[in-house]
Amino acid sequence: MKNLKDLIRPNIYALAPYSCARNEFKGLNATAYLDANENPYNSAVNRYPDPLQLEVKAMLAPIKGVKESEIFLGNGSDEAIDLVYRIFCRPGKDNVVAIEPTYGMYEVCADINDVEYRKVLLDEKFDISADKILAATDENTKVIWFCTPNNPTGNSLNQTEIDKVLKAFDGIVVVDEAYSDFSASPLYRNRLAEFPNIIVLNTFSKAWASAAIRLGIAFASPEIIGYFNNVKYPYNVNILTQKQAIDILKNREKVAEWVKIILSERSRLIEEFGKLSICKKIYPSDANFILAEVEDANATYNYLIEKGIIVRNRNKVTLCKNCLRITVGNPEENDELLNALK
Repeated sequence: MKNLKDLIRPNIYALAPYSCARNEFKGLNATAYLDANENPYNSAVNRYPDPLQLEVKAMLAPIKGVKESEIFLGNGSDEAIDLVYRIFCRPGKDNVVAIEPTYGMYEVCADINDVEYRKVLLDEKFDISADKILAATDENTKVIWFCTPNNPTGNSLNQTEIDKVLKAFDGIVVVDEAYSDFSASPLYRNRLAEFPNIIVLNTFSKAWASAAIRLGIAFASPEIIGYFNNVKYPYNVNILTQKQAIDILKNREKVAEWVKIILSERSRLIEEFGKLSICKKIYPSDANFILAEVEDANATYNYLIEKGIIVRNRNKVTLCKNCLRITVGNPEENDELLNALK
């Protein structure tokens, strides 16, 4: 890995971050808060939230097996994705490399930040080649993106190939593990010490069933996390989100039960969907969704809409012709889908 100074945009490396009132005073014993120009009325929501979400991180760290200093919390994973570009990529000069197909926000954020986005096609099994990915890089490549399990394909990527990239590439490698709770594959967040150039993404939206609170996670070295905190907006995670996150973190047993049900339903959905006459192929899935090739994706999608059942039409996505991405719902929702298609 290059020195961080050589990877980070010069203006970000030299940035003097904004210091908000709650950065400067962190004590809990004050009786009068007169430092942040807050309204003293409407208690519970009148005060600015903890800008570093320390209580949430203290609960999350042992669950995820990382240090608190290795955690960034943001307004969804999309904030962390955008921050990668804002911290490491010089607009109009640098580029990133990503697999194709994959999660669309990597490319959208590249376009927003005026960063060249280079795509490397997956193979026929939706897997990667380290050699092809590395061949797409040059001296201005700052970041390589992986999503595993991948979206929309659902499969876990070959970790031997990812390791090759991590060892050979001297820039930043982002591994998005948003769906990792539904997979048995080893986790890259457990290898932060091994790979100082890795950033691992996670989310409260999937296994933790909290998409509405918009809380994303990035795991990385304390040095990288420090730059995330320098560049983010001061109060990027509101107090309502922080309170909801604390509540869900107290219910790990319930979350584990939900994941177990989803995994069981995923197996049932794969088996039963595969029996349908319209089904041509179901791809292996380590996520909470399946990708299925059908005879006519557009017609099937429109038919399901008429039945009040919404799936994702991926027909126009590269390598996904006539494919539908179907989230694993609860047993009743899955029955509704299967019965409609039967």
